[in-house]
Amino acid sequence: MATEDDDRPRKKISHEIGQDLSLLSVEELAERMLLLKTEIARLEEAATRKRASRDAADSFFKK
Repeated sequence: MATEDDDRPRKKISHEIGQDLSLLSVEELAERMLLLKTEIARLEEAATRKRASRDAADSFFKK
């Protein structure tokens, strides 16, 4: 049987750079690390795409 807590949507995990970590559990810290690693990968992919676009434009206009 599900409890009331199981029916409630989970609060979206967010992290503020520099926030106090002392009140977070090991599980919460692990969730935040995964969140940040995923975001770093997303940022790296965006930077790679932008670099490729810039390099393509540079090579086109240098001809």
